[in-house]
Amino acid sequence: MPEFKDGSSAKIFVLEDDIWYSQFLSYHLSLNPDHQVEVFNSVDSFLGRLSEAPDIITLDYHLPSGTGEEVLQQILRQSPKSYVIIISGQEDIRKAVSLLKMGAFDYIVKNDETKERLWSIIEKIKQNKALRQEVEILRNEVKQKYTLGSELVGSSEPIKKVFQLVEKAAVNNINVTITGETGTGKELIAKAIHQNSRRAKMPFVAVNIAALPSELLESELFGHEKGAFTGATARRVGKFEEANGGTLFLDEIGEMNINLQSKLLRVLQEREVTPVGSNKSIPVEVRIVTATHRNLIEEVKKGNFREDLFYRLLGVQVQLPPLRERGHDILLIANKVLRDYCHQNDLEEKSFSAGAQKKLLNHPYPGNVRELKAVVELAAVLADSNLITENEIQLQASFTAATSEEKTLDEYIYEIVQKYLDKYNYNVVYVADKLKVGKSTIYRMIQKGEVLIPEHRR
Repeated sequence: MPEFKDGSSAKIFVLEDDIWYSQFLSYHLSLNPDHQVEVFNSVDSFLGRLSEAPDIITLDYHLPSGTGEEVLQQILRQSPKSYVIIISGQEDIRKAVSLLKMGAFDYIVKNDETKERLWSIIEKIKQNKALRQEVEILRNEVKQKYTLGSELVGSSEPIKKVFQLVEKAAVNNINVTITGETGTGKELIAKAIHQNSRRAKMPFVAVNIAALPSELLESELFGHEKGAFTGATARRVGKFEEANGGTLFLDEIGEMNINLQSKLLRVLQEREVTPVGSNKSIPVEVRIVTATHRNLIEEVKKGNFREDLFYRLLGVQVQLPPLRERGHDILLIANKVLRDYCHQNDLEEKSFSAGAQKKLLNHPYPGNVRELKAVVELAAVLADSNLITENEIQLQASFTAATSEEKTLDEYIYEIVQKYLDKYNYNVVYVADKLKVGKSTIYRMIQKGEVLIPEHRR
């Protein structure tokens, strides 16, 4: 019979006025050394010890100093977590149903099958209690994990502080500045703020300032009229208009040139935009969330960023910790990425071996969460079974080198193909299938000398 989940023995109180029958119950229940059985022949002595909150109570329904129904009511008030088994000398279906509705766990009749029935019920109680404890543990884990939306997970102290700030920012209509190293998940935080705010049903629009040439950025943000410049063949709605009523996320705001900063400041002050080539202003009402990996205070001191714009945008400041400072969050994130990747690619569910987990935890992740995601997805592809071992965790070769060397994209592709060929005994057909590329592509690389295989394998 299973023990309780916490490993403690079961404390069982037996309330039975028939001394012989109470000894019978005590003997059989005590056959399990994990049971601590106490016998009571009177209601008063039983109630005097009820504060000890026994795990299980067997209750004789017919007692000289009160019915089992009255005693059950007192048990439910004073020890509500105790499981109560009613034992009666008569089979009364109506009474049994009434007692079960009141809160008794089960009802049995004194007969030749009592012993077996009692053992079966106690086993069911233990399983029920174990399930309750598991649910409680999960509830506590959820509270500690501070999940925000489906993407953000973590239980480390640094990320808890971030989540607390995000929750405060979400319920207030205030601008937010998110800072942190590249790859720490700044856009995810911006989306979490939007999705947990009153603007959630309105648009969330993201603009990467660094990805756009400065001469096109003004048009991208504020829109333009037809004919405003060469190539403007039609009117275009800007990102401010597109995000009207919702949230505009300006990623890498520190890369914006000083002239455009002046125009952005005016939009924030006047709450209206003027498309390029137009004299007409358009009212806009958006919440601004900005992100940068730069130290904007230093940029202000250098004259690269307007001080007045800095304070206009500042609002709530959210500093994202690098992944290397988040401890076991690495495994929480890795497991989520793995589950999502397997689900999206119709793969069987996979898990990490102890060695793989250790290897994941010991890496510094210069690329932060973005790097971890790439590592995990590659491991899912490389794994030949449902258990990912440390051999499939490609850290140093694929990612640490990438941060210290400058290579072209083609060079990285050749390197990956070469590693697969070496790993799988130069089986071109198998490697092509694993990498989801045509085998002719790999043969072409071999022919050009971009990847190498031994002569005897050609």
